[in-house]
Amino acid sequence: MSQRLPARPLIPDEIMAQLIANGMTDDGRDPVPVLKLFNPIGPGRWLITEIAQDADSLFGLCDLDQGFPELGYVSRGELEAVKLPFGLRIERDPHFVGHMPLTQWASLAHRLGSVFAAEGAVRLMIRPPHGPCH
Repeated sequence: MSQRLPARPLIPDEIMAQLIANGMTDDGRDPVPVLKLFNPIGPGRWLITEIAQDADSLFGLCDLDQGFPELGYVSRGELEAVKLPFGLRIERDPHFVGHMPLTQWASLAHRLGSVFAAEGAVRLMIRPPHGPCH
């Protein structure tokens, strides 16, 4: 009989602490996303900056791949409850680094039509220049 490994939490404690801190700050600043969630087999990407005091409402750039990424809230509980084919679930990108404030992400995603396209553009912008080939 095979043993199942315990499920990893969607949001690790250290990231949750940052989301809570960002949610408690109301100084008009423009935080950098600290969390990227995504559907591994279909539409859905979320770049999250904070969580509300209800411990469920995540705020960030939400994109369901319909050409209209938008700033808004998504339910943490609903994302955690999504059951995809093959036993998959909504995942966290452990390699995600926000690089720029949320409003810049939103502007780029609106211009390019998706968070996915914005991520590609950001990767090109931050990639170190290549020297001449030898």
